[in-house]
Amino acid sequence: MISLDFLDILIIILFFAIVPLIGFLVPRSQQKNEEDYLLSGRKVGLFLFVTTTVSTWYGGILGVGEFSYRYGLVSWFTQGLPYYIFAILFAIFFAKKVRSASLFTIPEKLEQTYGKQVGLISALIIFFLISPAPYLLMVGSLISLLFDIHFEYGMVIGFIISSIYLLKGGFKANLWVDVFQFFVMFIGFILIVFIAADNFGTIEYLEKEIPESHFDLTGGFSPIYLIVWFLIALWTFADPGFHQRCYSAKTGNTAMWGIIISVIIWIGFDFLTTTTGLYSRAVLHDIDNPVLAYPLLAEVILSPGLKGIYYAALFATIFSTLNSFLFLSATTLSKDFATKILPYNISSVRYTQIGILLSGFIGIIIALIIPSVIELWYTIGSLLIPAIILLIIGSYYSKYEVNNSIAKYEMIFAVISGLFWMILRDNSLLTNLLMEIEPMIVGLLTAVIIHSYGIWKKQKEMKK
Repeated sequence: MISLDFLDILIIILFFAIVPLIGFLVPRSQQKNEEDYLLSGRKVGLFLFVTTTVSTWYGGILGVGEFSYRYGLVSWFTQGLPYYIFAILFAIFFAKKVRSASLFTIPEKLEQTYGKQVGLISALIIFFLISPAPYLLMVGSLISLLFDIHFEYGMVIGFIISSIYLLKGGFKANLWVDVFQFFVMFIGFILIVFIAADNFGTIEYLEKEIPESHFDLTGGFSPIYLIVWFLIALWTFADPGFHQRCYSAKTGNTAMWGIIISVIIWIGFDFLTTTTGLYSRAVLHDIDNPVLAYPLLAEVILSPGLKGIYYAALFATIFSTLNSFLFLSATTLSKDFATKILPYNISSVRYTQIGILLSGFIGIIIALIIPSVIELWYTIGSLLIPAIILLIIGSYYSKYEVNNSIAKYEMIFAVISGLFWMILRDNSLLTNLLMEIEPMIVGLLTAVIIHSYGIWKKQKEMKK
């Protein structure tokens, strides 16, 4: 059971109050034009770039706790290492190109390269990829757990705290709130790792109390399972957050080095979160719901006050991603749908503000329909990432570009093939061997085949 002392409650409520307060301190001048409101005038320096990039990468913190509690170091091997690799590749090969494009969204780039139809379809895909639903579900569940209220109310509270300052301050408010949450995240997890090590011991204690398999990087999983996680990390190339930050960076070098420095800091934070998961397994042994591994460890080893700081850190990791996804999805609604489809003479800033409210509402509805963070991530990511990943690469490297009709078919059939395969698996209509193949692999293979044909066809036409 989770119990909070008055001091813990006070600290958490203070955190809830400080988050929007920081956002409201952003000057009103940020609303004067769309570059100011949507990208902070494209003047984001290295410090802001790094702190917001790091803090928005860990929204699924309770999932990290569950994974590391259940399986140990394979959590880092699947949830950390592949993302470092692809993030560094993105920094080297894409960051400067994205910055020099000086756009606002990924669909704008795809429309520029492949035409309006592809732009609109990709906007729909991006909107669901960056749905705030999983993070609304997590913050609602955590608020419900700590304050004994229904999680629907918790989602609404989390949405209000994460969105109210975005309406006024835009992306700059998002940045400065994330700076605060960046430090809260690190303070909370440094605190719990230090206290756990001081109370119980370090590596010798962990080796004694947890299964040996927890120290195996592969965790005994099949190569196919591990490969799928590396494929999922391809999401990095299509991550709207990465593109948004590169668009907003002061220079291309700021974007490139900002991502590389972020990777270094991620390694440090991953050490803290994985170690916390290992201590959870060692101290708690067998618990009914491993999703609560982090909160239950805090209940055992943290005193009043310190527990409040740690829970604030958990909220910070979720809020920092939630606010970014709310703003990203609202920007997509504004720049890629409303201003291009609706006939009204309304600014993209106003449309984005409306989009923040609409994105939150849709996110809550999705979370109520699919009340599982893992299922939301799995379904959305598996079906949609393969549809756009190769097209994004082609939009920045012309030799991998395909014509407009091929691009459209690639997106449609990548999603359909993955969905079809998912339905077959869910209904046990495949052999045991085929059941091992993830829908994302099918979708990605479909995209590769169509894209390869498109490249061959384009090269053939150029030779004529």
